[in-house]
Amino acid sequence: MTNLSVRKFLAAAAMACLSFAPQYASAIPAGANLPDFADLVDKVGPAVVNIRTTTRVSGSTSQRAVPPGMDEGDMSEFFRRFFGIPLPQAPNTPRGGDRGDRGGSPDQSDNGDGEKSNGVGSGFILSSDGYVMTNAHVIDDADNIYVTLTDKREFKAKLIGADDRTDIAIVKISATNLPAVTIGDSNKLRVGEWVLAIGSPFGLDNTVTEGIVSAKGRETGDYLPFIQTDAAVNPGNSGGPLINMQGEVIGINSQIYSRTGGFMGIAFAIPIDEAMRVADQLKSTGKVVRGRIAVSIGQVTKDVSDSLGLPRAEGALVSAVEPGGPADKAGIQPGDIILKFNGNPVEADTDLPRMVGDTKPGSKATVTIWRKGQSRELPITVVQTQPEKMAKAGEPQTPTPKAHPSNSLGVTVSDLPAEQVKSLKLRTGGVQVDAVEGPAARVGLQKGDIILRVGDTDVSTAKQFETATAHLDPQKMVPVLVRRGENTQFVPIKPRAQGK
Repeated sequence: MTNLSVRKFLAAAAMACLSFAPQYASAIPAGANLPDFADLVDKVGPAVVNIRTTTRVSGSTSQRAVPPGMDEGDMSEFFRRFFGIPLPQAPNTPRGGDRGDRGGSPDQSDNGDGEKSNGVGSGFILSSDGYVMTNAHVIDDADNIYVTLTDKREFKAKLIGADDRTDIAIVKISATNLPAVTIGDSNKLRVGEWVLAIGSPFGLDNTVTEGIVSAKGRETGDYLPFIQTDAAVNPGNSGGPLINMQGEVIGINSQIYSRTGGFMGIAFAIPIDEAMRVADQLKSTGKVVRGRIAVSIGQVTKDVSDSLGLPRAEGALVSAVEPGGPADKAGIQPGDIILKFNGNPVEADTDLPRMVGDTKPGSKATVTIWRKGQSRELPITVVQTQPEKMAKAGEPQTPTPKAHPSNSLGVTVSDLPAEQVKSLKLRTGGVQVDAVEGPAARVGLQKGDIILRVGDTDVSTAKQFETATAHLDPQKMVPVLVRRGENTQFVPIKPRAQGK
């Protein structure tokens, strides 16, 4: 290609780029459409506080440990250069000079006792008269709680109440005309919305991070479902607010998923609706009272729902019932599936504890259960939560097992002695597993398990069990109700063809 040809080619390419550029530029969202968080921070930031806690220690152990060859000035410079934060304060040392109206210095007893730093977290002001919400784990084991405002005033706070189950705590400071947050509605939150997190990660006060709502109703094994976000949340952010684009608090930053202790893109916040219900009780009585019906529950899997004839996998599987408790008196049995509580659908097993817990003790309720292929409603009286005492299973008495199970489930069983049926409080009896092979072994049945039901047939003798398993369809899963220890659950088993 000649130089002239090259110039013509480049000129044509340039014209093509210029003609395409306006179309490409129009596809890019204008900068004005991107979120600006500055006004939100100005609005909400003054109501976000830093919370630090201390514990009392003897005078001989309250001094800060300084490595050999370094004085406190050296340590201060080390923290400033490498961590960007001041050296953590020694016990009984005011932060930044005289405390003045910031709550005064910590109490010191005559025997030389002082204070030791216990932790740092975040919180936010609920009302102008000084009520502050934070996480229960932030103030756990604290002898003294200090709340620092954005204007640098520090107050010694009084603990009003804490609820470990939801990780919510309320403290009170003696101040008035304080800036307070606006509470939003976490039920209206949508996945993909922009959110802000404000707090004190690593003790760095009033740090603002942004992100989006990654998921809602995230179950992590705790009492409450969480809001998942990718806003950067680190140690010290706990107790701080999660804020929507209207400047409303819709969650409390509580947990992070991390393998290193730092932020990895996944953080969890407590929905503010649930937190406020707890806060109202803490403010009025200092504690949270919940209802219970005294059952242990488990997940309903698709295999279980299919084998029981449920249209879909939903509800909570009753694995144990406390003798003499509300559920026992109402007639609920191990193996029942609780589908509704007071008319509200139980979509997953984790929904039931919240529904029951939010019900006032002494209230009458209706439980809809699924048993043996049909639903029924049972009236129940909710009682107050207390440490649950489940009946302990008696020691199994194992007769000599048959060498080779011959039924389609691959299970050898024997009758339970009457005294064992009584000690286990079995309503319909049951049979004890003596040996397993084939289908039963593959699904995890073990020697010593107790089989209560095969399909919709209760079994209380080995003969009844053999009859119930004699003509099972090898093409269909059969639900077998099994008790192991104190727990009862359905185990779907696919029978083998007879003679195999």
